[in-house]
Amino acid sequence: MPLEDRTPLVAVAHGSRDPRAAATVEALMDGVRRARPGLEVRTAYLDHSAPTLPQALLGLRSAVVLPLLLTAAYHSRVDLPAALVEARAREPRLVVGYGDTLGPHPLLLTALERRLAEAGVAPRDPDTAVVLVSAGSSDARANATVAALARSWSLPSSGRRWWAVRPAYASAAGPTPAEAVAELRRVGAPRVVVAPYLLAPGLFADRVRRESGADAVADVLGAAPELVSVILDRYRRTGCSQAA
Repeated sequence: MPLEDRTPLVAVAHGSRDPRAAATVEALMDGVRRARPGLEVRTAYLDHSAPTLPQALLGLRSAVVLPLLLTAAYHSRVDLPAALVEARAREPRLVVGYGDTLGPHPLLLTALERRLAEAGVAPRDPDTAVVLVSAGSSDARANATVAALARSWSLPSSGRRWWAVRPAYASAAGPTPAEAVAELRRVGAPRVVVAPYLLAPGLFADRVRRESGADAVADVLGAAPELVSVILDRYRRTGCSQAA
C-alpha cells in the first residue's frame, strides 16, 4: 500500500453554530473517503463543533493535517499551528505534515462554475457579471488572494469570458456583496450574479443570499467533487513521508 494511503488525514474546518456547516463538512469528507477507501480520514473543528484538533489526533502516531479553509489567514497561520503545539505536548512522538489551505487552486474556479450552472447561470456568459464573495478577513493578504482569483476568473476560457468578475467580502473588508452588485449595475452589467466563495452554509451565506440584490445567487461550494480532488491534491503535496 502506498505511503500516502497509510498516513491518516485529519481535515480541520472552521466550525459554526449552524448545524448545516458541520453536516456539509462531513459530506465533503465522506466524498474523500469514497474516493480513497484505503485512507483513514478524520475531521476536526477550530470552534463550535467537536472534535478539536488535539482530540482528533488522539491515538495517532502520524498524520497529515489539512486546513479546510479557502484562504490562508489567521486561522491557518496562528490558530491551527497553536492547536498542533497543544497536540504535540500531549503526544511528543506525534509527527505531523501540515498542508496548505484549499485555495487558491484552479479546480476551485471549476467548482464555482458548477454551482453557478446549478443556479441557472451559463458558464462564462458574456452578458453576466459575477461577484465573487468570500467571508473576508482582517488579513489583507487573504483578501488579496480572493481579488487575484476574481481577476483570473475574468480571463477568457476557450474564447468565452464573463462580462466582469469583481471580488466582495461578507465581513471585515469592502466592498460588500450588495455594494459590488450595485456598482456593476451602475456601469451597465446586463445581469449580475453572486458566486459564494464559501465552504459551507451559515450566517454569511444566508446574508449574501438575502441582501446582495443579485439576479441569482449560487450555492456554497460544499461537497463539490472538485473540492474532494483539491483535498487529495493537498494531501499528496504535503509530503506524507514527513509524517510517516
